[in-house]
Amino acid sequence: MTSRRDVLRSVVGAPFLAWLVRAPGGFLAAAEPSASSDPTRDWLAKWEPYIISSSRNRYCDREMGEEIGWLISPYLSGFCYGYLATKDRKWLDRLFDWADAWVRRGVKEPDGFVGWPKSESGGMYAKEFYTDNQLGEAMGLRPLVVAAATILKTPELKDLAERARTYLELSEATFRKWDARSCWRQVKDGGLWVVPAFGLDPSAKKWVGDYEGRAKTGFSHPANKQNVIALWLLEMADATGKAVYRERAAKWFELMKSRMRLRDGKFVVWNYWDPAGAWDYKKDHSTAHWVGVHPNGGYYAIDVEGMVGAFERGVVFTKEDIDRLIATNRDFMWNKQVRGAKFQRIDGGKPQGRWSPGVVWTALARHDAKLREVFEANHNPASWGGLAGTPGYLVRRGKT
Repeated sequence: MTSRRDVLRSVVGAPFLAWLVRAPGGFLAAAEPSASSDPTRDWLAKWEPYIISSSRNRYCDREMGEEIGWLISPYLSGFCYGYLATKDRKWLDRLFDWADAWVRRGVKEPDGFVGWPKSESGGMYAKEFYTDNQLGEAMGLRPLVVAAATILKTPELKDLAERARTYLELSEATFRKWDARSCWRQVKDGGLWVVPAFGLDPSAKKWVGDYEGRAKTGFSHPANKQNVIALWLLEMADATGKAVYRERAAKWFELMKSRMRLRDGKFVVWNYWDPAGAWDYKKDHSTAHWVGVHPNGGYYAIDVEGMVGAFERGVVFTKEDIDRLIATNRDFMWNKQVRGAKFQRIDGGKPQGRWSPGVVWTALARHDAKLREVFEANHNPASWGGLAGTPGYLVRRGKT
């Protein structure tokens, strides 16, 4: 059976989360090459049969917890951006089919909120509790929010408006759930989300673990998960106009920026995880997790998706920050080969195990011509990473 780690290892060289970022109110376009030289011209033709065939796995009928994000959301996002790329309502039909198959399996939990709990659902307490997973829910809900916002502003889709509002209401209720469970923490340089140190008994009718002490316990999510959650909140802000979502995302991005270190005056590096409060330390005062650069370069591509998404909305990050990210990926990490491009680790360290040490930071393709060329020369539209990455990229580039 496909696992979260299998997915991450299989797509580290692909734009797994390239669909995550769009500018509010529309997508960023770039100058177009001639049709004869455009490497993207047949991407949709290759993508469509792949996503249709692959979706027969019906992960939407069984996956829970963090796997909502890694195994269901790529299809939800592919169908969402498939509609945006083609304006063919068949993709909304597929989106609704998968979304409803997932959502209706939700469980009402002791505090009245709905979740999709499972054991070993990812995070520090994965092996201890039967629990929901904030990352999985954020990843699953985000394309539903994008689709809902599109439907509500498109007169031709007014017959779907009630359904769209239902998705937005579910997303807002999910935000309130994690907030009510004291998973948001305000810290010195911003704010972030934590994995709660409690869960459910197998019947999902009562709490186990430290529910009463939830305001002071937990474990801070690593940067890549924080960035995915923040992107969901930015999309919620775009769709609803409510300031709280943008404010929470901004607090994380402030903390993220404070953790980045400048190298050689022009490159940047940051850790996979850093402690944020007393909850992240053991009784002997050691950290609850190792601190340093992760050997999986794909995690850093996710971080960059978050930072670029914030920048494109005028949140925290500046043009100077984006230029430093471009320099890091293009001038330090890249081997200068367009086809068959390879990237070293963000810190120049040695590769470890099966992890790809570095990947093209696809979100930067909208801001740098060379990285755009590298991505387009190497992307496989009929691949796991292409499920959402193919139509998402084409929509953002204005190629549909």
